[in-house]
Amino acid sequence: MSSLLYFIAIILVIGWLIGVFAYSASGLIHVLLVLAVIAVLFRLISGRGV
Repeated sequence: MSSLLYFIAIILVIGWLIGVFAYSASGLIHVLLVLAVIAVLFRLISGRGV
């Protein structure tokens, strides 16, 4: 479960970076970034380091 969460966070960050450079989904970019940060923080708080 935790490696899946980390994988999702990486995918969201990559999606955010692609969105920033493509300027295609202005509002969605920031939502993806926030979701990725929350996923990483959840993993850190749950006691499993990155």
